[in-house]
Amino acid sequence: MLFTTNCIMPPRPSYVQHLATTAEVGWPGVQHIAADDKGRKDFSGIIAQAIALGGWKETKPGAYELMTGFAHNAVLSVADKVVAAVKSGALKHIYLVGGCDGAKLGRDYYVEFVEKTPKDTLVLTLACGKFRFNHLQDQLGDIGGIPRLLDMGQCNDAYSAIQVAVALAKVFNCGVNDLPLSLVLSWYEQKAVCILLTLLSLGIKNIRIGPSLPAFVSPTVLNVLVEKFGLTPITTPDEDLKALAG
Repeated sequence: MLFTTNCIMPPRPSYVQHLATTAEVGWPGVQHIAADDKGRKDFSGIIAQAIALGGWKETKPGAYELMTGFAHNAVLSVADKVVAAVKSGALKHIYLVGGCDGAKLGRDYYVEFVEKTPKDTLVLTLACGKFRFNHLQDQLGDIGGIPRLLDMGQCNDAYSAIQVAVALAKVFNCGVNDLPLSLVLSWYEQKAVCILLTLLSLGIKNIRIGPSLPAFVSPTVLNVLVEKFGLTPITTPDEDLKALAG
């Protein structure tokens, strides 16, 4: 496994020999592949190691396939179908459920939330929080051939989600906040807070965030976020789905 960008979590000692990092990512004891004086990187070592290890010879019980790659170019290539589904009433709402994963209790909220989204809604997802529920892809089904769960990538792909929202707003001749679109986010560390601040700077409102608020959100700061941006801590999946649908 080659890490080209964060986040990297403490690896198990038994797996360190199978890891490598490059660019700005690094970890003590893990092989780092740097560029030479001409900017070239030699990945032949890890390629040879991967070939030597081989792949899985058979599919293990409980294994499943995931369809990924729904960045903004892929989603917008079927924008006409999305728009038609909205206008016909087949698609009532779009939820962006994304953000960080972590060990703290309360993150099962996001699994239950996605499971309970109505069949006439889409779920866009990105960042590592999706790994709690992207196995539901087949269970959720599709709307007119469009999978109801669209994996847009990692946290750095928040740009794609913004581009999709902006493009849909142009099509419907409205603001992003007027779209049938709700953001339900999970956070863990500073990068996620930066993405949240980016959304706020773009004027995106009525975001739900959990499973707990960042430590810097004092009562005074919370009041500003609530009053100016409609930021709301998550409650329960049932309550939040009811509120967002209304």
